[in-house]
Amino acid sequence: MYYHVLTLFPDMVMDGLHTSIIGRAVDKGILSVEAVNIRDYTKEKHGHVDDAPYGGGAGMVMQAAPVCDAYEALCTRLGKRPRVLYMTPQGKVFNQSVARELAQEEDLVFLCGHYEGIDERALEMIVTDYLSVGDYVLTGGELPAMVMIDCISRLVPGVLSNETSAEIESFHDNLLEYPQYTRPEVYEGRRVPEVLLSGHHKNIEAWRRRQSIRRTLERRPDLLEAAVLTDKEKEFLEEISREREDIL
Repeated sequence: MYYHVLTLFPDMVMDGLHTSIIGRAVDKGILSVEAVNIRDYTKEKHGHVDDAPYGGGAGMVMQAAPVCDAYEALCTRLGKRPRVLYMTPQGKVFNQSVARELAQEEDLVFLCGHYEGIDERALEMIVTDYLSVGDYVLTGGELPAMVMIDCISRLVPGVLSNETSAEIESFHDNLLEYPQYTRPEVYEGRRVPEVLLSGHHKNIEAWRRRQSIRRTLERRPDLLEAAVLTDKEKEFLEEISREREDIL
C-alpha cells in the first residue's frame, strides 16, 4: 500500500506515521508513506499558497493551482491517477467499512486542507472522495489523514504481527470488542472472569462473543441493526435487552 499525503505540514505527517506498528510496516516495506509539500508547487515568489476569499469573509483560502499542480506532478511520477481523499467535516463519516474498501487500493492520496479550506475548483478537478472523522472542526486535515492511514493499514496483509487481530477487534461483525484481561488474576479485589482461566477455548470464544453483544447494546446500540448474529445470539440479545428494560 502506497500513501501520498498532500499537505502544508509534511513533518507533522511523517513524524506521526513513522512510529509503532505503522512505522515498523514502513521499515519492512509493507507500507510506503510520503508527504508532498504543497508549498513546493506555488508560483508566488514569497511562497504563499493562500489568498483572501472572493466575496469577503474571515480567514484565507488555499489556492487551486498549488494543490492541482502537486497532484498532477504526483500522477506524472506514478504513471496513473490515484484516488484522492479530501479530509472535511462535510464528507462521509469514515468507519471500518470504508477502511476495508480503501485497503483494497494500491495507492491512496490524502488531501489535507488548512485555513478556511481549499478553492472549490481544485476539489472539483481532483477529489474523488470526501471523508470526515466526525462532526467537529480541526485546524487541518493532517490528523484525520493519519487516523485513516492507521486504520486502513491494519487491514493490509502483513502489517499486524497477529494476522487475526484486525478481524477480531472492535467492529468485527459490527460488534464492539469484548473486555480484555491480563495478570494478575486479582487486582484490588477484582478477579479475572473464571472462564478465561479455564483453558476451554470453545467456552472462552462463546463468552467473548456474548460480551461483545452485551457491550455493543450498552455502548453502541446503533451498531446492532447491522450486526451479524446467529439465531442463538439473537435470542441472547433479546434476553439482555429485556433485562435492561426491566432495570430502567
